[in-house]
Amino acid sequence: MRTTRQIAVPLATLAATAVTAITMLVLPYPAAWAGDGPVTAPWTIGKPIVTYWAGPALSDAVATQMAEGGWNLVWAREEDLDVAARHGLRAYLQHPLLSPQSLDDPDRQSQLDALIDRVKAHPALYGYFLRDEPSASDFPGLGKLVAYLRQRDPAHLAFINLFPTYASNAQLGTQGDVVTAYREHLRLYMQIVKPDLVSYDHYHFRADGDGDQYFLNLAMIRETALQAGVPFLNIIQACSWTPSMRVPNGDELRYLVYTSLAYGAQGICHYVYGWPNHVGGMVNPDGTPTSLYPAAKALNHEFEAIAEQLQPLRSLAVYHVGQVPWGGIALPENSALRVTAIAASSRSGAPAADGFVLGLFGQDPDSASHVVVVNLDYRAARTAELQGSGLWERFDPVARTWSEAGRDAASLDFPPGGGHLLRRK
Repeated sequence: MRTTRQIAVPLATLAATAVTAITMLVLPYPAAWAGDGPVTAPWTIGKPIVTYWAGPALSDAVATQMAEGGWNLVWAREEDLDVAARHGLRAYLQHPLLSPQSLDDPDRQSQLDALIDRVKAHPALYGYFLRDEPSASDFPGLGKLVAYLRQRDPAHLAFINLFPTYASNAQLGTQGDVVTAYREHLRLYMQIVKPDLVSYDHYHFRADGDGDQYFLNLAMIRETALQAGVPFLNIIQACSWTPSMRVPNGDELRYLVYTSLAYGAQGICHYVYGWPNHVGGMVNPDGTPTSLYPAAKALNHEFEAIAEQLQPLRSLAVYHVGQVPWGGIALPENSALRVTAIAASSRSGAPAADGFVLGLFGQDPDSASHVVVVNLDYRAARTAELQGSGLWERFDPVARTWSEAGRDAASLDFPPGGGHLLRRK
């Protein structure tokens, strides 16, 4: 879930950004794949995913802490599945047999078949973990394994996680500049592997500032998932593992969660829950919660509640108000929706992508019924007004209730990096 190479790419000019963003909306997938659509499988995402990467061995005490914190999908060995079930948790199965090499050896394939037969009816099983950050050269083998698992056990996900945009060409197995190489990586992945869910990791918070590809990566993953008709999951930074990266605070974590929601994510994954030689995360080496655990606990419940409301809808568009980051699209001048900042608390500096992001959702592609509005300033609270005709309701993710927010305009108070889900009646 962590690439070893962090690269800095200069911010494009606004004109170049617009060209890049528009280009990404029409990714040149082969007609055969684009026309066929996703592979139909009984697996469905169910409850929006809140998970983690790298955590302690599952025990009743660990599972209790995770369940109370709002994590609903855990990592398990075969012998851990009963622990997950006791606490109402779903589980990814990790096992050495879940490898493409198992299909090349009759004895290993028989062992894999026996493993699947033992676990596929287990109430805690959610999916099989196959691979983290494969190169394009690994896709044919992974595609065969995904197809095999889908045939043997179509009710459970075959999970693979992808590189971020800042991976090198050698890591991706494709050539070109950042956008060209990553677009081709995604195209090959979707065409060859045909996953039921797209997962990727991207770590934004560096010791010397923020990365410049976070929204570029979100936009490219969103478009890929939309074209395939599958959900996507964002693995977000919750720790530091090297002096070049900083540990996010609760406001920065909120920024990652709500921007993921605005772009249509149906899953988040924290890197890490707790792991040796990593600073931050959710727990200390002795298992006690870090200062980030309470913030993540609240945000986990908020993410699940809001993503559940958005699950029946389609992500129609994502627009930025204020500074437009690389990969973002500015809110059109003729948009029927506007966001106006009413007040902002004083602050010493502003993040690179200061402003707001609007994620538009609905069942009718020509008319958005729901909007996620996010304050992109993770250093300061804001008050803003969302303007648009109609009667607006705001969703309370804690109470999981809707309440009237105003007619033709809704005044909204945002915590740093926070957001709101609204719908038009």
